[in-house]
Amino acid sequence: MDAVTTDRGSRMARLDTGVIAGELDEYGCAPTGPLLSRAECRRISALYADVTRFRSTIDMARYRFGSGQYRYFAHPLPEVVAELRSAFYPILLPIARGWAEKLGRPAPWPDTLEEWLDRCHEAGQVKPTPILLRYQAGDWNALHRDLYGDLVFPLQVVIGLDEPEVDHTGGEFLLVEQRPRAQSRGMSNLLRQGHGLIFTTRDRPVRSVRGWSAAPMRHGVSTVRSGLRHTLGLVFHDAA
Repeated sequence: MDAVTTDRGSRMARLDTGVIAGELDEYGCAPTGPLLSRAECRRISALYADVTRFRSTIDMARYRFGSGQYRYFAHPLPEVVAELRSAFYPILLPIARGWAEKLGRPAPWPDTLEEWLDRCHEAGQVKPTPILLRYQAGDWNALHRDLYGDLVFPLQVVIGLDEPEVDHTGGEFLLVEQRPRAQSRGMSNLLRQGHGLIFTTRDRPVRSVRGWSAAPMRHGVSTVRSGLRHTLGLVFHDAA
């Protein structure tokens, strides 16, 4: 194991799972603090130029998703991407199961990511979903949810690869929660380089007069005013 991998493992080990769970319960999102070094971020961003590493490229304007471009990684995933995905799954799994219990839903997620992805593949969801996004000045991403099929893991992670106010301005990560019988609530998060944000894929449990209700949430990106913004997205279910 090299020094970079060891450092990354140490950063993951320092995550305060209690604080993360509390933030997710309260807001539907939770910052992680630093996960990747500046050099690691630059190496991941540089992969964007190598189209052979990706299974597809999406032009957001073409599909009316916003403006900008993103690419889905192909198998085999870059080592750092696969390691981050595997390391996050057991951290998020107890939260996912707890949310399912509150909402009276099934919790179909097994103990390991490998088993879960096997179930996705058996259901016809075989395409890898980790994603590298690139925004230039004027680009933005419409509010949406990353579902991809019937099997869904309820949490995902986005990691900033460029430094706000240095490499770009604007481009805040947005979350909008549809509250039961109330107006929607918006949240804005500035992703620092190498830092992650855990957030809900679809909805989160909120207390109601009848117990627990599901509050739908969508995420997007505000307009990038200048520069270049890259992010790495980790989704824990594969796509049909």
